[in-house]
Amino acid sequence: MTKAAPIFIHFSFYVTFFLFSTHANSQAQEQRILLNLKQLWRNPESLKHWILTNSSSHCFWPEITCSNNSIIGLSFKDYNINGIVPPFICNLKNLTIFDVYNNSFHSTEFPRALYNCSKLEILNLSQNYFSGAIPDDIHRMSRLRELDLGGNNFDGNISASMGQLTELRKLILLQCSFIGTFPPEIGNLSNLEVLELSYNSKMVPTLPSEFGKLKKLKFLWMAGTNLIGEIPNTIGEMAALEFLDLSQNNMTGKIPDSLFMPKNLTIVYLYQNKLSGEIPRVVEALNLDVIDLSENNLTGTIPDEFGKLGNLTGLALFLNQLSGKIPDSIGHLPRLKNLNLFNNNFLGSLPPELGRYSMLERLWVSTNRLTGQLPEHLCDNGKLVEVVAYENQLVGELPKSLGNCSSLELVKIYRNKFFGNIPSGLWTSSNLKMLMLSDNSFTGELPERLAWNLSRLEMNNNRFSGKIPQGVSYSRNLSVLMASNNHFNGMIPQDISCLTILLLDRNQLSGSLPLDINSWKSLNTLNLSRNAISGQIPKELGSLPGLTELDLSENQLSGLIPSKLGLLKLTSLNLSSNHLTGSIPSEFENGAYAYSFLNNPSLCANRPSRYLNIKNCNSRRQKSSKTSYKLIAWIIGLVVAVLLGLFISFFVIINYKKRKHGLHSSWKLISFQKLNFTESDILSGLTENNLIGSGGSGQVYRVVVHPSGDIVAVKKIWNNRKLEEKLEKEFLAEVKILSSIRHANIVKLLCCISNDNLKLLVYEYLDNRSLDRWLHRKSRATILSSAVSHVILDWPKRLHIAVGAAKGLSYMHHDCSLPIVHRDVKSSNILLDLNFNAQIADFGLAKMLVKEGELATMSIVAGSFGYIAPEYARTTRINEKIDVYSFGVILLELTTGRKANDGDEHTSLAQWALRHIQDGKPIVDALDEEVKEPCHLNEMCHVFRLGLYCTGTQPSTRPSMKMVLKVLLQCSQQVRNEEKNAATDMFFAS
Repeated sequence: MTKAAPIFIHFSFYVTFFLFSTHANSQAQEQRILLNLKQLWRNPESLKHWILTNSSSHCFWPEITCSNNSIIGLSFKDYNINGIVPPFICNLKNLTIFDVYNNSFHSTEFPRALYNCSKLEILNLSQNYFSGAIPDDIHRMSRLRELDLGGNNFDGNISASMGQLTELRKLILLQCSFIGTFPPEIGNLSNLEVLELSYNSKMVPTLPSEFGKLKKLKFLWMAGTNLIGEIPNTIGEMAALEFLDLSQNNMTGKIPDSLFMPKNLTIVYLYQNKLSGEIPRVVEALNLDVIDLSENNLTGTIPDEFGKLGNLTGLALFLNQLSGKIPDSIGHLPRLKNLNLFNNNFLGSLPPELGRYSMLERLWVSTNRLTGQLPEHLCDNGKLVEVVAYENQLVGELPKSLGNCSSLELVKIYRNKFFGNIPSGLWTSSNLKMLMLSDNSFTGELPERLAWNLSRLEMNNNRFSGKIPQGVSYSRNLSVLMASNNHFNGMIPQDISCLTILLLDRNQLSGSLPLDINSWKSLNTLNLSRNAISGQIPKELGSLPGLTELDLSENQLSGLIPSKLGLLKLTSLNLSSNHLTGSIPSEFENGAYAYSFLNNPSLCANRPSRYLNIKNCNSRRQKSSKTSYKLIAWIIGLVVAVLLGLFISFFVIINYKKRKHGLHSSWKLISFQKLNFTESDILSGLTENNLIGSGGSGQVYRVVVHPSGDIVAVKKIWNNRKLEEKLEKEFLAEVKILSSIRHANIVKLLCCISNDNLKLLVYEYLDNRSLDRWLHRKSRATILSSAVSHVILDWPKRLHIAVGAAKGLSYMHHDCSLPIVHRDVKSSNILLDLNFNAQIADFGLAKMLVKEGELATMSIVAGSFGYIAPEYARTTRINEKIDVYSFGVILLELTTGRKANDGDEHTSLAQWALRHIQDGKPIVDALDEEVKEPCHLNEMCHVFRLGLYCTGTQPSTRPSMKMVLKVLLQCSQQVRNEEKNAATDMFFAS
C-alpha cells in the first residue's frame, strides 16, 4: 500500500461522515419545521399522527412528499386547518408543492412569505379565507407552473403581473371578489393549458382578444362572470382548445365562425347569454363532443353541417328562436346521446333515423311546432331514458319499439294529436317512472298491472275506456293517477294503496263507493265528479287522515252526509248536484263551503248562514198548527211595525238636529292619482253583490266605475258606527304610507274617501286577487270561478311572484327615505295581476322607522299566526327583520304548498320545516308534489333553504331583503323554462 492510500481512506471517511452529518442535520431541521407547523396550527386532529419515533421518518407521513429524503411537497387537502402560512415554511429549501385546498387558512393579503420558496412550482390556496388584492409583484414566483387561488375573498383588480408568470400551465382564479376586467396580459402566458376564471360575480369584463395568443390552451372556463360584448374572432386562434365554457354571461352579437376553427375543440358551452344571429357552420370542428348554445336569441335554422359532427354526443339549442326543419342528418350521428331542442319554433317532422345509429338516451323537443310521428327507431339500441315531446302537433300512433324499451324512465308527450292504443309493453316497462299522456286522442284500456316503478300516470282528456283495473295498485310507487275526461266505466277499484292523487272525474263510472277503503289512507285528493256513482257516501271516508280535497259532485249519491266527514281538514269540498238528504255536518256550516252543497234539494243546515246556499233545517219544524202560526206571525208583524215606526222617528229627529247644528256628515275625497270617477261612483258600488272579501278591519268590494268601465277595489273600514281608535290608526297609517311611496310591486292607492262614520280606501284592482287564493286550494275552490279552480300555480309563476314581492319589500326597507316595516306580510296580503305580477297590500299595521335597522317598540303584537317573528311576539320590538321572517314563511308556503299555520295550534310551518331538516329528511320530500319536477328541484330546494334562513330564530342571522332579492333573482335566471336544469345536468353527466 502506498503512502497516499491511508490519506485517501481518511479523506473518504471524513467526506462520508460529513455527508451523513449534513443529511442528519437536514432531517432534524425538517422535522423541527413540521412540528413547529403543527404547534402553530394548534395541533389539529388531522395531524395527530405527526409524532417522531426512531422507527419511521417524516417522509412516510401521508401529507409529505420526499425526494432523496428531503421534503419537496406538502399537501393538506380537506384537513380543517385554521391558521396562517408562516414564513419559516420556506426553510424547506426543496419545497416545490404547497397545497392547502379547502381549509380555513386566512390572511388579509396574499401570503408573500411564499416568495422565499425559491423552488415552488405548484401552489394551491383555493377554498380558504384569504383576502386582499393579488400583489403586483407576484411575478417574483417565477417558477410557478400551477397557481390556484379560487374560492377565496381576494378582491381588487387582477394584477397584470400575472402575465409575467410565463412558466404557468394552469391558472385558476374562479369564485373570488375581484373587480374590473381580466388583464389582457394573461394572453402572454404562452405555456398555459388550463384557464379557469368562472363565477367572479363582481366583475363586468369583456373577453380580451389577446387570449387568442394562448396557442397551447386546452381548457377555458369563464362561466357566470358577467362577460359583456362580443366573442372576439381571435378565439379561433386557440389552436389547441378542447373545452370552452362562456355560459351564464351577458355576451351579445353573433357567434363568430372562427369559434369552431380549432380542430381539437370537443366541448362548447355558450348557454344563457344574449347572443343573436344564426348558428355558425362547424364543418372544421369535427371533434366536437358537446355543443350547448341554449338560452340565447339565436335565429335561423340548424346548419346541415351539424350532421357531419361524427363525435357529437350532446347538442343543446333550447330556449332560442330557431326555426325550420331539424336536419335529417342529425339522425345519422353515430355517438349522439342527448338532443335538447325544446322551446323553439322548429317545424316539420323529427329526423326519422333518430336512435337507429346511436345510443340515444334523451330526446327533449317539447314546445315547438313539430308535426308527423315519433321516429320508429328511438330505442333500437336499448339506451333511451327520456322522451319529452309535449306541446307540439305530433300525430299518429306511438312507435311499437317503445313497448320493448326497458330503459325508459320518463315519457312526456301531452298536448299533441296522438291517437291509437299505447304499446302494451310501455304500460309495464320495468324502469318507467313517469308517463304523461294527457290531451291527446289515445284509445284502449288500462292493463291489469302497471309498471312496478311507475310513480305518476297522467292520461286526462283522451278516449281511454274499459274498467279501472283492481290491480292498479300493483305499482307500489304509484302516487298520482290522473284520468279525467275519458270513457272509463265500471266501479271504483277498492285497492288504491299508495295513491295520493286520484282524478277520475268526467268518466262513466257507476256503482257505489267501496266500503272497505283501508288502502286509501295515503289519499290527499279524490275527484270522482261527473260520473254515475250511486249509493251513500261511506262514513269511512272520514277516517282518511290525509284527505284535503274531495269532489263527488254531479253523481247519483243519496242519503245522509256522514258526520265523520266533518273531522277531515278539507281545503276543498264539492258534493253538489246529487240527491243527498238531511243536515250537513256542523263543521261545514260556514262561508268556506258556500258552493259545496248546491243542487241537493233535500239538504239543510242546522244553523242559519247567509253564506250557505241551502235552507235552514229549522224551517221544517215550523207550523205546529195554523192558528198558532197565524197568531205568532200577527204578533211579530205588529211588534216589527211599532219598532220600525219608532226607529224612523228617532232617525228623523236625530238627522234634523244634526242639520240644525251643522253636524251632518259630508264626504271628503283625497286623490293620490288622476281619477276618472267621483265619490258617488264608488258609493253606489258598495253592494253585497260586489263584496269579495272581509277581514278584521272591514270589507273589500269590487266596483266597476261607469261610464269608463274601469274596475277598482274598495276597502271599507267599518260602517254605521264611530271608528274605534285602533281602526282609525290603521286607516291613517295606510293612507300615510301608500300616498308617499310608488313602486311597481306595491299596491297603488288611488284615493281615500271618508266621513264621520265611514272610511274608504280605493285601490287599483288586481284581477288574480291574493296569493293565498291560488296557493291554497280551499280559497281556490270557493272564491275562484269553476273554470280556474283547478289551475295549478306552477313553479315558474311561484318564483316570479316571490321575486316581485321581494322587490317591493326591499324597496320599503332599503330605498324609502324612511324605512318602512310592513308588520303583516302574509300570502293574503300579496295581490296578483293578470300576469301574476305581485304587489304588496294592506299597510294598516305598517310602521315607519327613523332609520334602517332601528328598533321600535309597539304597544301590542299585531300580525297573523304562523307569520309572526318570535322576538316580536316576546318583546313587541320591531325592525325590518320581522318582515324578513314573514317573507321566509311565504317562501316555505310557495315551495311546500302548505299553509303558514300548518300543524296544530302550537306548530307553525317554519317550525315544521326546521324539524324536517333536523330529523335528517331530504328537502325534496318537503316540496309541493303538484309542482315538483326534476327540472325544478334545484331552484325549489334553494328557495326552501332561503325560507329557513329567513325564519331563523335570531334576527341577526336573517338576511336583509336586499340579499334575499339577490338570491331569488339568481334562482329566477335558472328557471326560465321547466327543463333547463335537467338539460344542464344531463350534459355534465354525459
